Amino acid sequence: MWKDGLTRNKTSTNVPHHYCHLQKHLYNTVAGKVPWFIKRFGASEVVLKPLRVIFAPVIIPRLPPKTFEFQGRPLACFYHRYNMTWAGERCIEIPIAKSYLDQHSSKNVLEVGNVLSHYFPVSHDILDKFERGLGIINEDIISFTPSKRYDLILSISTFEHIGFDDEAKESSRQKIQSAIAACTNRLLTSNGRLVITVPLGYNPDLNQMIKSGELNAAREFYMRRVQKLDWVTSTRDEALRCRFRTPFPYANAILVAEFSKANDPIPATT
Repeated sequence: MWKDGLTRNKTSTNVPHHYCHLQKHLYNTVAGKVPWFIKRFGASEVVLKPLRVIFAPVIIPRLPPKTFEFQGRPLACFYHRYNMTWAGERCIEIPIAKSYLDQHSSKNVLEVGNVLSHYFPVSHDILDKFERGLGIINEDIISFTPSKRYDLILSISTFEHIGFDDEAKESSRQKIQSAIAACTNRLLTSNGRLVITVPLGYNPDLNQMIKSGELNAAREFYMRRVQKLDWVTSTRDEALRCRFRTPFPYANAILVAEFSKANDPIPATT
């Protein structure tokens, strides 16, 4: 079991301040965020989430050690106070993301959506359209034009929000397609890889893209929740049958999808 700290770690990225003009948005205004949170996660979580955070120092030491298998390797579940990782999919997403980071430790890495810096110090570039912070680049992935290309673009539970939880004019499906194309066509090196994790059942457009094969990933890995802290590898059909928020809070299945430059085949060995 991976129990890493009860307080947030600060980002240690070398990226300078790079803020665009942030308009009021459901992610950064209380008036917008509370109704959105209730709609997406249920009214009970308005009470349960802060209680979990408050009692995290008591809860975390009492959680049983758990591991899960990903790509044939055992990984330890990750328990942390921030976003109460044990309550949802974060407990497996963080170790999965860390495994990809470890494979690209000396490479150029971009994280889309600021997640990992909340759990441990990072040195890679971070792009987040709405969250402000030291070193975070506040731009849209579709229009982002950096001076370099990336060997790994990593995104943890972010792509499901694209066009679904923002004020996009086009459909979520169209904007997700545009975001993936921006990464694979413009931002990756010739041998680069885009890796995203998404909860199933959250965004209907994304679920349909996955079901129809329209997502067009080079490789897909599915994980399904069978107990509160137990996750197992799954088929696509099994994972797509899982519902968001039922029977367990937050995601009950996730997809880890890999994309390459022009979707060239990715070697099976990682």
